[in-house]
Amino acid sequence: MLTPAFDLSQDPDFLTISIRVPYARVSEFDVYFKGVDFKFYAKPYFLRLTLPGRIIENGSEQGSYDADKGIFTIQLPKETPGQHFEGLNMLTALLAPRKSRTAKPLVEEIGTSEVSEEGVEDDDEEFDWEIEQFPYNEVSESALNPQYHYGFGDLRSGVFQRLQDEFSDVIDIKDPDFTPAAERRRKRLAAELAKFDPDHYLADFFEDEAVEQVLKYNPWWTDMYSKMMASLGKSQEQENHAALVSFSEEEKYQLRKFVNKSYLLGKRAHRQVYYSLIDILLAYCYETRVTEGEKNVESAWNIRKLSPTLCWFETWTNVHEILVSFGRRVLCYPLYRHFKLVTKACRDTIKLLQLGKILLCLQH
Repeated sequence: MLTPAFDLSQDPDFLTISIRVPYARVSEFDVYFKGVDFKFYAKPYFLRLTLPGRIIENGSEQGSYDADKGIFTIQLPKETPGQHFEGLNMLTALLAPRKSRTAKPLVEEIGTSEVSEEGVEDDDEEFDWEIEQFPYNEVSESALNPQYHYGFGDLRSGVFQRLQDEFSDVIDIKDPDFTPAAERRRKRLAAELAKFDPDHYLADFFEDEAVEQVLKYNPWWTDMYSKMMASLGKSQEQENHAALVSFSEEEKYQLRKFVNKSYLLGKRAHRQVYYSLIDILLAYCYETRVTEGEKNVESAWNIRKLSPTLCWFETWTNVHEILVSFGRRVLCYPLYRHFKLVTKACRDTIKLLQLGKILLCLQH
């Protein structure tokens, strides 16, 4: 089955779904909708959406087909007239089935009510007393050392044991699997102190023509942020904010290709994900500004080097730590080492976060 190109829009009373099916048989198609579920089938196309709001069948629904463009347009009434459906541009999330999970807990606790006494007795009776045994071998102390975690949500370990040589130019920390978080931070701070060059800093401070030039640059999100603030000045309704966002056909295609993943994260891991996002966005905003939006061969290096999350697998406990670390690294590593760029990148990051997660998808 093929997933067709589709688009969603809304007015106060209706949700409109446009589906492009140029090779479908118009005489053979099915549409199902109820609550937050929407399904469309027209061979060879199949579309299943989980909507952000509820729709109903009350006789006012409408459908049409444009034969020239090969587009079905289906207008569905909202269960609550006037309700605003958020996230209609997040096509990947809409395609995900409800309650889907791609990451499962490694350990699952089963309630005692689900295990009968008879089942326990059976387990005892089925124990294999003839299980094969092996002679005891002394284990070295190094093999007993626990592996430390890093990565997304601080959930990964053991990734770099056999890849250290390949990743030596990508990450700065050596043996991350056996280096605790406190030791990673101590080594990072020592490396930053050794890297700081007072002469380079003073040169950029007094001869700041190039720095002043990049400070005047307006990144791609500047106009959108101004429009959002202007719309919020006129109305607090979220519809005005959502109307600022429009994806090109290429961006919509990329959204449909994204794999929608969800993770079972604890509170600590959840915080780590958000802290890491702030850290990486700071590096991205700095790089976008100093290159004036034109990526080059050094862009990936700059972002990685400015983000301790990426190059030191740093973990965070608050935003203040992230800002201090970012400021230190801007004054140590990139070509332009000026504190005004630190404050400018912080303001840019705030704007990106205020624009919301939909705007983060527009980063190229």
